[in-house]
Amino acid sequence: MMRRNPIKPALAAASLIALMATLGPASAQSPQASADVVKKGEYLARAGDCVACHTAPEGKVFAGGRAMPTPFGTLYTSNITPDPETGIGRWSADDFYMTMHHGRFPDGGLLYPAMPFGSYTKVTREDSDAIFSYLKAIAPVHQANRPHELDFPYNNRSLILGWRTLFFKEGEFERDPNKSDEWNRGAYLVEGLGHCGMCHTPINALGGSRQSEAFQGGLIPMQDWYAPSLTSNKEAGLGGWSLEEISDLLQKGVSTRGAVYGPMAEVVFNSLQYMTDDDIRAMAVYLKSIAQDEPATPRPSVATSEASLLISLGKTVYDKQCASCHGAAGEGKPPDYPPLAGNQSIQMESAVNGIRMVLNGGYPPATYKNPMPHGMPPFAVNLSDDEVAAVVSYIRTAWGNRGTPVSAADANKLRSAPLQ
Repeated sequence: MMRRNPIKPALAAASLIALMATLGPASAQSPQASADVVKKGEYLARAGDCVACHTAPEGKVFAGGRAMPTPFGTLYTSNITPDPETGIGRWSADDFYMTMHHGRFPDGGLLYPAMPFGSYTKVTREDSDAIFSYLKAIAPVHQANRPHELDFPYNNRSLILGWRTLFFKEGEFERDPNKSDEWNRGAYLVEGLGHCGMCHTPINALGGSRQSEAFQGGLIPMQDWYAPSLTSNKEAGLGGWSLEEISDLLQKGVSTRGAVYGPMAEVVFNSLQYMTDDDIRAMAVYLKSIAQDEPATPRPSVATSEASLLISLGKTVYDKQCASCHGAAGEGKPPDYPPLAGNQSIQMESAVNGIRMVLNGGYPPATYKNPMPHGMPPFAVNLSDDEVAAVVSYIRTAWGNRGTPVSAADANKLRSAPLQ
């Protein structure tokens, strides 16, 4: 079901090298910042994955203009190069900290929460200043910011005041004195710069999330990818994983437990692969610590008679299309071909990711420690909705897996989902 593609990873690796050349070393240093501070800021900007949002496809790095569809309309990211007219060239370190920590522009205007200031508020002033020093040292790009295209009444920024009252808690990260330095470093990175909660915390109808639901997982709006719970051992909770397995997944994009695809693959490609082994391990320590007991087994949404037929057909499809890579018993050939038996991502209450992988295929990111990843071909053309539902239902329920069957309607709904 999976195969090595020597072309796409090679192109990805070439893109990675080109991006590295663009980002660093910085083209010119700010006279107020030492080389060490600029270098630290570059690393922290990587950790914050700033390039992912502030660089449009085929656009200049950090020049903004990337469209970000939301349920409320489309936002366009801003130019954060040091251009004095269209970027942040006239900003001070205080202005930048106001944006990071308070979620406000230098003139006091309110930022839309697509900018993860709810997480960045935890970033220390020292780290904020270092990131600013780096951004001031890169090449300026003269590119005006594109106006947002938001529906009424969401185009009224004053409404953000209500949102902030409900969902924004300002304040730097506070160390837990009862935890180790390594745990606290991991918590700082995951909760702050990494802004992992932006995807892995459920988002309500108002576009907000509550601290009581932190890292409990949810569907990413407008993308049709499910960000699994980081607290539940039934989903992506990592309580049963070793620190090496977690670190490999974060930094390489693959481990003996599975591989990253979709939005998480972009995070690994743009950000996590560049982080130090110590910081990745610290994140692993923290993520492992927040795993909780498994929730109740989800109830099936497909009738028992239909489920039996799907699973019977699914085994036929699996044996023909999937077993050569993933094994007759779902054992896989890790890390190249992920195991499916006992794989938490296969058994989650939401089957969105599994269906999308069968339909569209995908590749883990090309990374320094895994430059030639194996990939999975798409089956959207080869398999009908019934066959996709059948094979996903089989994988979710075979070999002791505790997932539930899915329907052909579920498969059909995701055929037109965005590929990103």
